[in-house]
Amino acid sequence: MLATIVLCFFVLLIIGMPIAVLMVVTTTVALLAHTSTSLLVLPQQLFNALDNSLLLSIPFFIMAGSVMTEGAMARRLIAVINALVGWYPGGLAIAATLACLFFAALSGSSPATVVAIGSVMIPALIKAGYDERFSIGLVTSAGSLGIVIPPSIPMILYCMVMNASVAELFMAGILPGFLIGGVFIFYTIFLAQRNQWGATEKLSGREILRTLREGIWGMILPLIVLGGIYSGMFTPTEAAGVSVVYALIVEIVIYRELRIGSIPDVCRRSAILSGCLLFILACAMTLIWVLTAQRLPHQVADSITAHVTNGWVFLILVNILFLLLGTVMDNVTAMLILSPLFAETLNRFGIDYIHYGIIMVMVIEFGFLTPPFGLNLFVAMGLTDKSLMEVSKGVFPFLFLLLLCLMLVTFIPSISLFLPRTFLR
Repeated sequence: MLATIVLCFFVLLIIGMPIAVLMVVTTTVALLAHTSTSLLVLPQQLFNALDNSLLLSIPFFIMAGSVMTEGAMARRLIAVINALVGWYPGGLAIAATLACLFFAALSGSSPATVVAIGSVMIPALIKAGYDERFSIGLVTSAGSLGIVIPPSIPMILYCMVMNASVAELFMAGILPGFLIGGVFIFYTIFLAQRNQWGATEKLSGREILRTLREGIWGMILPLIVLGGIYSGMFTPTEAAGVSVVYALIVEIVIYRELRIGSIPDVCRRSAILSGCLLFILACAMTLIWVLTAQRLPHQVADSITAHVTNGWVFLILVNILFLLLGTVMDNVTAMLILSPLFAETLNRFGIDYIHYGIIMVMVIEFGFLTPPFGLNLFVAMGLTDKSLMEVSKGVFPFLFLLLLCLMLVTFIPSISLFLPRTFLR
């Protein structure tokens, strides 16, 4: 059956079939060719895949990110960070990285982070004398932190297919996210000093306090969402709903820069993106059901352990596999399909599901920045009116920094596991 599934999957992928339909067709072919199961099971499994209250958090987090992108929260957050670090050499680029870091904790979406921060910071960096290619590459790459810093939609999807704890995976993403942000900042400082990129004018204490007062509402949201989850006050789904209500109140009542009339458009965009993600998830879960029912994860584990005897070697091979797959398909889809297939192998090597989940999320981050499926690249193209090649050249140096961080997280599990082991286990 495995050979049939792989052959069917890649043939349909090559001819350009939509990924969700591809998975349903592959599941259908596998059932017809190798089992006597009625195809009536397919709609049943599609329904069962979405029969989980945790999935309600996905449209809520997407909508919260859309509300904040449409409103003023991103701009005020940028103003706060720029007031604090913009005076330092290379400070505007540092502010851009930190703004991406904080907005990622607000929206949980990588493309939304690039749109919200990039629309303001890329022109500001270029105007301040920073190299154009560096400016585009920095914001496009730092925007990918939206899927590493919690809350993160790919993390929720991973927990669905691997039956892992969302709270633990959210907490596990904090240190790797700060690691990536810190590496980007050190690289920025190095380039700023070498190229003598300037700093913005230092604000007075009174101006800094005013900026903090205006931007504090946006900075409180991550504390409410993550604090509520870790304290037990909210489930992840309830926290997502709270983030939507909070964002609407702040943008409409306090900042007054989001018009009531724009809310239907925000809801429509959020519904379209949510529907696409949930349909892909339902199709992936149905394929996973077939794989599990036929004990294919055990067959894969037997094959792998017959040739690979070390867990570290296995993780290196998985990283290479997903980085290569990112050139021919969406890495989120690859994670949904392959992670359950490797579940038994992880158990045999004693690899923690949370550690493996962070590795997967970081590989997905890589996929957001590499053609042809690099969504952040397309978002940056729309913001800057540059070609895919020009944006890719700007991102290229940051891919090496991300690869360094990926290797560190892979071989030092405590980077991702320290916080959940300390506070949640």
